Amino acid sequence: MCGIGGFVDYEHDARRYAAAAERMQRSLTPRGPDASGDYQDADAVLVHRRLIVIDPDGGAQPMHAPDGNTVLVYNGELYNTEEIRKDLIARGHTFRGHSDTEVLLHAFLEWDTDAFQRLNGIFAFAIWQKKERRLVLCRDRLGVKPLFVAHMQDGIVFGSTIGAVLCHPAIEPEVDEDGLRAVLLLGPARPPASGVFRQIDSLLPGHYAVLTPEGYTDHTYWKLEAREHTDTLEQTIERTHELICDAAKRQLVSDVPLACFLSGGLDSSILSMLAAKDYAARGETLHTWSVDYRDNDKYFTKNSFQPTSDDEFIQMMVSALGTQHHNVVIEPDALCAALLPATDARDLPGMADVDSSLLLFCAAVKQGGTTVCLSGECADELFGGYPWYHREEILFEDTFPWSRSVDLRLGLLAPGIVRDGAEFVREHYLATCRRAEKLPTDSKKDARMREMFVLNLDWFMATLLERSVAQGYRSRSSTPPRYSHSRTGSSYSHLYPM
Repeated sequence: MCGIGGFVDYEHDARRYAAAAERMQRSLTPRGPDASGDYQDADAVLVHRRLIVIDPDGGAQPMHAPDGNTVLVYNGELYNTEEIRKDLIARGHTFRGHSDTEVLLHAFLEWDTDAFQRLNGIFAFAIWQKKERRLVLCRDRLGVKPLFVAHMQDGIVFGSTIGAVLCHPAIEPEVDEDGLRAVLLLGPARPPASGVFRQIDSLLPGHYAVLTPEGYTDHTYWKLEAREHTDTLEQTIERTHELICDAAKRQLVSDVPLACFLSGGLDSSILSMLAAKDYAARGETLHTWSVDYRDNDKYFTKNSFQPTSDDEFIQMMVSALGTQHHNVVIEPDALCAALLPATDARDLPGMADVDSSLLLFCAAVKQGGTTVCLSGECADELFGGYPWYHREEILFEDTFPWSRSVDLRLGLLAPGIVRDGAEFVREHYLATCRRAEKLPTDSKKDARMREMFVLNLDWFMATLLERSVAQGYRSRSSTPPRYSHSRTGSSYSHLYPM
């Protein structure tokens, strides 16, 4: 994980805001604790913080192109780096290292914005062309990597976090009425294009933006489309198997220690199995990590999302795969004490103890020597794992299925805090449903299922991705309270004092 930020000012010398650039870079340190860099000229300032995963020496940023005119700051990972590299080499490009950053930069030099459709990965990046005075911003197809943009009179400010954008003096930390309604009535989700604060927007997934002295334009390079499914059941199973195996294999590329989160569910178990096989073929043992809570065996209560406790299934998978397993046990007081650091990590109110538990868990994993983890997060959104996909009484409810009572939230607020709250939520719900493409041959259930998938991708999945990114990066440098590591029996209280 890395962090990017910067600003363009066509009217004034951008370097006069050097102090703001320094603050922006410091704010991104949790995302990139290993290295930093910046670029400055009269029009533009770019900053970068790096978490080193691939090519420690050859992937430093900002990265300058051989033409001396193009500069890239990049957060993410390309899973088809080698395919693109081979294509570029055939076209005459040469490379100094083996980082995906360098491949991305050369892909842009070769194809300009047409390169974005070729990228298989998770990313958010900014490219500055000095002679053309042109800034290009881009975000991956599903929005795994965040990118916020704020417009000012003669340019823009951008960053991986809202906090980074707010480091610029032209961007005020003001929440307008829509932002307040988003936090109070839709939180922890937020509208896809919203940055909650006045002036700040989120670049949409599958979009890129271009800024020149003539103006700012937003473009779509990918969107979800409805297509008829013509494969047989056997073909569908085989194709799904092929895609999952390919995705897992591509994400096992790392120059630093890598492990898997293992909860015992289908998603994390499948990924751990694939990773364990890959490691075994190399004569290595995969490390897996799980999380538990003190006295969970006493107080666990089953529900629609988790009908059974994880322990039994975790042990079954550990035994079957032969992984070196680590179990992190979180104390209740630690969970509560981490609530504020977890909120700080999001820059917005989030999911309370769901966030703080992940913060503590990731901190334990990092202290255990692992830098990169694979998880099955968001498989339910893609594979229909929630009750509202298969329980029709929920599927056909005409509202967000996970937030079905606006009145309950409004009842907690003093009169006048928000206006037209129900209408605000309703319009966002309907707008999302309208974005779902449908086919003329769809049954009523098929059409509703397409709407439900878009609702989940744009809202529920986006919230979980934001949680994972925020708590994963914050845990690298924050000081959350103590927890214990049950595999070794050791305590990390000396690292994280209360």
